[in-house]
Amino acid sequence: MELSVAMCGLLCLLFSQAVPTCVPTDYTLYEERRECDFCVAINTTICMGFCYSRDSNMKELAGPRFLIQRGCTYDQVEYRTVILPGCPLHANPLFTYPVALSCHCGTCNTDSDECAHKASSGDGARCSKPLRHIYPYPGLNSYIHPN
Repeated sequence: MELSVAMCGLLCLLFSQAVPTCVPTDYTLYEERRECDFCVAINTTICMGFCYSRDSNMKELAGPRFLIQRGCTYDQVEYRTVILPGCPLHANPLFTYPVALSCHCGTCNTDSDECAHKASSGDGARCSKPLRHIYPYPGLNSYIHPN
């Protein structure tokens, strides 16, 4: 019995490093433009989760092979565009945002992705104008098309 519990624990430990928990996760973007009347909440998906990384304290002696820096990043992404409500004629009412379709553990591509964590200013500071919800799916209000 003890041997089977130990073997199960060992297999779980090995399997947890082989299967990262980097997956598309629901997220709400808040977009507010000075020239428009409303703050808009847009539901989308982003990549979030744990990826195995290793940063050796001895990297000067061991070399870069002991330095593994990976993060949860986009594998496949689709860009969608919505019309922001309450914008005057001279303002561009279109807003394009990413939707994570699949994610993987890897290095972040700084040419196409936002790779830095931005600190939130708190729940109360999301919007200074009245809030409107945008439904970014075909057949619902304010949806245009995937780019």
